[in-house]
Amino acid sequence: MCGIVGAIAHRPVSPILLEGLRRLEYRGYDSAGLAVLDPDGKIGRLRTLGKVAQLSTAHDERPLAGTLGIAHTRWATHGEPSTQNAHPHMARQRCALVHNGIIENHEPLRREQMAAGHVFSSQTDTEVVVHAIHDALAAGHELAEAVRHTIARLDGAYALGVIDTHYPDRLVAARQGSPLVIGVGFQEYFIASDVFALLPVTNRFIFLEEGDVAELRRDRLSIWNAQGERVERPLRESSVAADSAERGQYRHFMQKEIFEQPRAVADTLEGRLSNEGVLPEAFGVDAERIFAAAQAVTIVACGTSFHAGLVARYWIEALVGLPCNVEVASEYRYRQHVVPKDSLFVTLSQSGETADTLAALRIAKESGYATTLAICNVPESSLVRESDLVLLTRAGPEIGVASTKAFTTQLVALLLLTLTLARLHRTSIGDQADAARQTALLRSLPAQLERVLALDDEVAALAEQFVEKHHCLFLGRGEAYPIAMEGALKLKEISYIHAEAYPAGELKHGPLALIDEDMPVVVVAPNNALLEKLKSNLEEVRARGGQLYVFADDQVPFQADPGVTIIRVPETDDLIDPLVFTIPLQLLAYHVAVLKGTDVDQPRNLAKSVTVE
Repeated sequence: MCGIVGAIAHRPVSPILLEGLRRLEYRGYDSAGLAVLDPDGKIGRLRTLGKVAQLSTAHDERPLAGTLGIAHTRWATHGEPSTQNAHPHMARQRCALVHNGIIENHEPLRREQMAAGHVFSSQTDTEVVVHAIHDALAAGHELAEAVRHTIARLDGAYALGVIDTHYPDRLVAARQGSPLVIGVGFQEYFIASDVFALLPVTNRFIFLEEGDVAELRRDRLSIWNAQGERVERPLRESSVAADSAERGQYRHFMQKEIFEQPRAVADTLEGRLSNEGVLPEAFGVDAERIFAAAQAVTIVACGTSFHAGLVARYWIEALVGLPCNVEVASEYRYRQHVVPKDSLFVTLSQSGETADTLAALRIAKESGYATTLAICNVPESSLVRESDLVLLTRAGPEIGVASTKAFTTQLVALLLLTLTLARLHRTSIGDQADAARQTALLRSLPAQLERVLALDDEVAALAEQFVEKHHCLFLGRGEAYPIAMEGALKLKEISYIHAEAYPAGELKHGPLALIDEDMPVVVVAPNNALLEKLKSNLEEVRARGGQLYVFADDQVPFQADPGVTIIRVPETDDLIDPLVFTIPLQLLAYHVAVLKGTDVDQPRNLAKSVTVE
């Protein structure tokens, strides 16, 4: 979850490292640091508690000069956020290291190293790695050999960047279970956890694979695979603009990304629809045959992506008639499960590097699933590379920790999957006339989302009624229930108001005990077959003095009364209700958080890309 940047160049690297960290701060912001090899051959190090801005200020007061360096922004796992626990870590002033991941066998390694005389200055699991590399260097190994020797003893996940005073002409990187990319310049190389960190200096990248070790010099690059063999990895050019990770006119990245959703949805649909419906080849070679043979679907994801999967279960079972199981990846990987015959295994992830989801995919590939499909936002990610079929969501960079456009584009991708399965399984929803209607509906979706975004001012005014609240309940039925779950997650993530979601029919089975005038109840009310049932559930709240805030379809015959506030959502179709009703809930969470003065883009204790277990 942490962010790594490194550089070896003919120019000063500190500005590159600091800008890279700023762009990676969504990955962690408990502390930050950098280490640079200075012209005298010594490693200068700066570490600060808090965000990259604090590190930048410290660097202004004490600049580090040099053309070789590494930097890190931390999301704490082992050891509290502190200067001592911040990276880079060093061993006897000789070598410095940055690390993303978790070393599972750090305790026995620490005991062994302490017995050998090493003194530890932090509580982190990372420090054992830098001491191990130091010992390998002292034994006569060159830097790349020392790193290879060390990682052979590590259990867990890591992305590493290492420099050493005895090797001022090289930077060594390694990865296992955590992403790491090499940026290629003109007689200069860079490393980072994410391409966005390096876009100001290059658009050419090499993606390291599992077990790779790379040695970067100014004039050449060498890569060894997990077996120690020299290998070539493909060079790819990124089309992402350097300013795509900037806020522009918006106050926060989250606000920007909410308003980018119509364009992101349009991009996700582009080239994937014909007049006859969804093009199966959008999912990959032979997808049409694979989908036609599928007899069951399993969806595995985490967090917001899990909520998208829950919506898809309603779609797939209702429209396709196939059983669909949806699981949290961290649970799936640690339980025994039955694999249905001819079953499609679907993973959802914004980053494609989510540790639990990747582990679930690797288990699935050994468990007898017919095919694996990744729905992901990052083309070069591990999840994409390791899956049989892929559908990219084209959301573009999402910097805000609380996911918005990644979620709606995942819903679009899952709807494309559902409609493809329906047509290939020849269900009633998949006939030609219906396909034409669905295609028209999907093509109209970006404009529909623009109309919903026009509710921004109304929702901002509504948010004032939530600022002093400590708890909030979200209700929905059918496909609206996982949308209520996502709304509750957004509110708790960025405003720190405790929020939870329930199927509205479950109110009388416990949650009614919580209802009073201080408990706002947010209701997702599309105009569908469950509306009358939902109305009776809302009467249960009203009868107990609860305060209702109902996001209702224009055609729903609700009336505002004392204790009932109605927010009218533009009329829509059942098929795309989940997408349309998501946006006002995102806006509500955003405006409540702004009014409360929380850090919207970087909420406490969280990070964007969860690359540790």
